[in-house]
Amino acid sequence: MALGVCLLFDRASERALRRLWDRLEERGIPTLRSHTHGMHYPHMSYVVLLRWDLQAVRAALDTLPDNGPFEVTFDALGSFRRGRACLVPSIPADLVRRQQAVVEATRQAGALVHKHYERDRWLPHAALAPRAQTEYLATVALAVYEVLPLTARVKRAALIDSSTGEMWPLPTLP
Repeated sequence: MALGVCLLFDRASERALRRLWDRLEERGIPTLRSHTHGMHYPHMSYVVLLRWDLQAVRAALDTLPDNGPFEVTFDALGSFRRGRACLVPSIPADLVRRQQAVVEATRQAGALVHKHYERDRWLPHAALAPRAQTEYLATVALAVYEVLPLTARVKRAALIDSSTGEMWPLPTLP
């Protein structure tokens, strides 16, 4: 069970990422489309929290400035340990600063930050297949490189409970 501070895409970008999930599912690769509760959104996480007080986190995030929408271009396939395939984006110049501000705000709210989202450890990505075993990586790569590069517009942010899919939109885009 985790709570993510997630960056969400505009409708066109979300549709493109969901189509990629569908392409992978059609090839027998489970994606976020079918993972757990099946209510996942295409997203990039600023931070994942392992322990939190929802109201305290929301209040802390409300103090951050609205930095506005931005674009990323996905032009690479990434693979994390334990078979997690993802898209790797370009990094806008201020994205790390924005992420670090979110980490600090959630920590000040008393939340426990997952170690992979700590300062200087975060690797921005958009998850595709959370359980892509090694033997599936060639199939994943083929499907992904048929559609890359993909420019996506980050338009909003939300808190999302990964265990239920419940979402709390944030009023600003930190």
